[in-house]
Amino acid sequence: MAWVYLLFAGLFEIGFAVGLKASDGFSRPLPTLVTLICLGISLWLLSLAMRGLPLGTAYAVWTGIGSAGAVLAGMIMAREGFDPGRIFCVLLILAGVAGLKILEK
Repeated sequence: MAWVYLLFAGLFEIGFAVGLKASDGFSRPLPTLVTLICLGISLWLLSLAMRGLPLGTAYAVWTGIGSAGAVLAGMIMAREGFDPGRIFCVLLILAGVAGLKILEK
């Protein structure tokens, strides 16, 4: 169950990053509220995941999901570009996340 919590924590981390961009420096109330809610849920789910996972693994996977997802969201929603170098780097992040899952004790 810890991995499920961690997956959803990572997805809410993506929501936090997207909301942070949309909040325009916390100057827009609704995106700011969504950002804070996503952050709170993400941290709560991360804390639940850490009950059953090592600190380093949980944190690295959480930030990896958030980082890769934020880059992909930026590419899709903000038209930040789909160049091969960026795609390769996202794949490296995901490979690291998968490696931590495989090597988990």
